[in-house]
Amino acid sequence: MGTLMSDDRYPTILLFGAPGVGKGTQGTILGQIPGFFHLACGDVFRSLNIRSPEGREIYDHSSRGELVPDELTVRVWNKALLGHIAVSRFRPPEEILILDGIPRTVTQAEILNSTINVLKVIHLICADHEQMIDRIKRRAIRENRADDASEEVIRRRFEVYRRESDPVINCYDSDKVAFVDALQRPSKVLSDILQILIPVQADWLKSLDETP
Repeated sequence: MGTLMSDDRYPTILLFGAPGVGKGTQGTILGQIPGFFHLACGDVFRSLNIRSPEGREIYDHSSRGELVPDELTVRVWNKALLGHIAVSRFRPPEEILILDGIPRTVTQAEILNSTINVLKVIHLICADHEQMIDRIKRRAIRENRADDASEEVIRRRFEVYRRESDPVINCYDSDKVAFVDALQRPSKVLSDILQILIPVQADWLKSLDETP
């Protein structure tokens, strides 16, 4: 692959983990820190007009707890990312992209390999899925999220995650993957993530400074 700076892909941190582990919560906070830009695939999907063809197809899949088809997911996500770059909300390469909710499948990871340069994968670990299911149900009420309201749909999402998303972690070198306990207090989860990301950000900025 050559040196970091011969790589024109977007520098990226992946937040990875089962539904409800707090990827969106942590990503939103990290996105407020200078030098990071957070883009959640779920937020991109929910921002679509449900009457548009893409919006309707995505809603039809997510409302059943199914994954959105890979090509459609990447196409919609990429369109949103380019929109953020166009209005200078995201300024690569100085800013690092924080992603959650994508890639969800090995195919998505392979497609995105030509677009993102994964510097680190933060794997939020949850040993108690029943606790996660309760957390998602409470979130559905609090945030009025129809896609999270049915326990049957939630459990199907977990089944889909184990089948389709778990193998994605193997797409990345083990030395790039760091594990954080998602069942801790959110502030402790954030602290653990920052201890991992601060050196990654420092190394990335150093590589930019050393570019001729």
